[in-house]
Amino acid sequence: MANRITKLFNIKYPIIQGGMIWCSGWELAAAVSEAGGLGLIGAGSMYPDVLRTHIQKAKKATDKPFGVNLPLLYPQIDEHIQIILDEKVPIVFTSAGNPKKYTSFLKEKGIVVVHVIANSKYALKCLEAGVDAIVAEGFEAGGHNGIEETTTLTLIPKIRELIDIPLIAAGGIGSGRAMLAAMSLGAEGVQVGSRFVASTESSAHENFKLEILNATDGDTKLTLKELVPVRLLRNQFLSAVEKAYEAHPSKEELASLLGKGRAKKGMFEGDLQQGELEIGQVSSTIHDILPAAEIIKNMIKEYNKTLESLSRI
Repeated sequence: MANRITKLFNIKYPIIQGGMIWCSGWELAAAVSEAGGLGLIGAGSMYPDVLRTHIQKAKKATDKPFGVNLPLLYPQIDEHIQIILDEKVPIVFTSAGNPKKYTSFLKEKGIVVVHVIANSKYALKCLEAGVDAIVAEGFEAGGHNGIEETTTLTLIPKIRELIDIPLIAAGGIGSGRAMLAAMSLGAEGVQVGSRFVASTESSAHENFKLEILNATDGDTKLTLKELVPVRLLRNQFLSAVEKAYEAHPSKEELASLLGKGRAKKGMFEGDLQQGELEIGQVSSTIHDILPAAEIIKNMIKEYNKTLESLSRI
């Protein structure tokens, strides 16, 4: 499956694990990289010293390439960047901000830079910034999301028309069949988030993992657009948010309702009612918790089997 993505990251399969807050620690990143994909440590939920520890543990657990996902809105981002430089992390995925801010600096240090976008405007900004690849993330994705609500099926071919650099599809991809669909639309790799949340090595709380297995159609919703759009699994907190919207709340009232530490409470501490449970629509198709290596193996097997069956049509 060699292509521009596998060459760019020096990996076997064009499968990238999403750098999800509270779920993507060193253990998951190392396991994905060991299995032939690209593991990412999710820095958005880590204090600088915690990030350094995760990077060092990942380096001990694998000699394969791995990277760090760096949300540009993170308040201590300069400290994170210094740690990435100190620890010689070869790959950085940036998100939630303008790619121009750090791309040139990171590339000057020899780091491969990828930026996550959800619309054409930011895809063009990525080209201007000089990123090495783009992740185009559709509306189906969990966690922080695009406000435009453009689905992956629509977004990928649109971005492919605009750019000639390597393109990675994200949002609603948790199987080999979905991977093949994304590749047929013009992607050269896929970023998988929700499926890896429900993995043995994920740092998500066991309660959250098991709750994902119970998800059915319509159990997630994109909300809180006035703050940062986020897709959540239904629970008491989401119900409270929906009720608040009936009264046409201000941005400040929504921020007060959200409070602090809500995502940690749900995904990392396992409070299934009052925490934020960030997960994608693909959660309704996840039925088991598996080791990351087995998830990748299953995806590649299904990809090849589906490709073979389509060739006979």
